Amino acid sequence: MADGESMSPIEVLIRRLSADVPLPAYAQPGDAGLDLTTREACTLAPGERALLPTGIAVALPMGYAAFVHPRSGLAVRHGVSLVNAPGTIDAGYRGEVQVSVINLDPLHPVSFAVGDRIAQLVIQRVEQVRLIEVTELPDSERADKGFGSSGGHHASQNAESS
Repeated sequence: MADGESMSPIEVLIRRLSADVPLPAYAQPGDAGLDLTTREACTLAPGERALLPTGIAVALPMGYAAFVHPRSGLAVRHGVSLVNAPGTIDAGYRGEVQVSVINLDPLHPVSFAVGDRIAQLVIQRVEQVRLIEVTELPDSERADKGFGSSGGHHASQNAESS
């Protein structure tokens, strides 16, 4: 595929569970996530979480999954995130898409009105794998070095050198 060409969109069946619910939509051309809205008003106290319904259900093609991601604006301005970010919607699920939001702001409540954008839905191709159990794994340069082993954060690098 040459630069600038677009791929054919994947067709996903969607059902509105309430007539007044807007279909998820891309805010801008080229966006990865479709905006999801809530069909229920809600106020979250600091530290509180809730499961907000979106009023839609989808039928994803086999070989695809949908991932519910937080909205960056809600995170920056209000401290709102998702409890299980990203939430995973498997191809076989046909129930209502719901979003598990949490207010991480330590001081202020946050309110959502019906129709507010609360998350993004990213639909991606996923591979099925066949697991092969072995007694040992092949060597790699990283081996079993885990959390923080590749560096990257200035403060942790300074702490390691002192």
